[in-house]
Amino acid sequence: MTKAEAQGKALDQTDKPHRLSIVIPIYNEEETIPHLVQRVHEALADYRHPWELILVDDGSRDDSVRLLNEAGAQYGPHVRVVDLQRNFGQTAAMQAGIDAARGDVIATLDGDLQNDPIDIPRMVKRLLDEDLDLVAGRRLNRQDNLIRKIPSYFANRLIVRVTGVELRDYGCTLKIFRTRVLRQIRLYGEMHRFIPAWIAATTSTKRIKEEVVSHHARKYGQSKYGLSRIYRVLLDLLSVYFFMRFKSRPSHFFGRFGIALGTIGGLLMTYLLYVKIILGEDIGNRPMLLAAILLIVVAVQFFTTGVLSEMISHTYYESTDKKAYIIREPERLEIADDQGWKTDS
Repeated sequence: MTKAEAQGKALDQTDKPHRLSIVIPIYNEEETIPHLVQRVHEALADYRHPWELILVDDGSRDDSVRLLNEAGAQYGPHVRVVDLQRNFGQTAAMQAGIDAARGDVIATLDGDLQNDPIDIPRMVKRLLDEDLDLVAGRRLNRQDNLIRKIPSYFANRLIVRVTGVELRDYGCTLKIFRTRVLRQIRLYGEMHRFIPAWIAATTSTKRIKEEVVSHHARKYGQSKYGLSRIYRVLLDLLSVYFFMRFKSRPSHFFGRFGIALGTIGGLLMTYLLYVKIILGEDIGNRPMLLAAILLIVVAVQFFTTGVLSEMISHTYYESTDKKAYIIREPERLEIADDQGWKTDS
């Protein structure tokens, strides 16, 4: 390494003390694993702070587990392997790695080497120096085919519209988190791509920023993603919208539909009542009567669902330690009962 390169790496590092955990989910990446682990070590060769590499095998059917264990034996105990019993999906694998992480800062990236670990120190520096909770990667020159780029483009715009979190690349797995903030959420289904939205539900969007990162074409193995994931993304997006906006007040979510449908049904019934009483016409065989009754019944069902959901929400908060708010630094509030009181003495 030249002196200029060394100085460049030094500038990409923060002076603020921390421990870094790098979480990488792996599924059938036997060709990539040796290069991946080597690349991570090259990128963090001069890193001034403690770090660990957590490799999560998500039930691979090839030789990935053996290669991961060999990498751990070769590089040392800071390379930790989490071997899942079967294939649970990328989101579950990522959550397993987050649960195993011991650092104050967590970095996540894909195991296909399309994300470049060289960007990690720079992103960690921004997270800590600017006092952020999340720095998300943005693949400015994405090295993928149109089959992946086009759906991703529209998905990103839709997610921004629904969640209100202004990021231009939700699909980039390379992200840097504060561990205490990331641990406040749990990931299920296909929720890994919505992590910024979940984070926004626990912190200010001002503490979420985007950073341009490198992106490389896949050299080894085959992509695990296709158009079949679109419907899963749409369903999960609906869940994200609900939990972000209405988790503690679900009756407002269902009540909107109930009011809209009830209003339409009520107007139709009012018109039919006018036709029956004032004009004296028969309304018994009119399709509009059936539609009005159906709308009113469905509206009542929405209202009932909202009330039941509200009861479940209250039971959830009262029976667990979960609160409807989150304090950023709760340790600053810790004080003995006999201290911090204003007295006349």
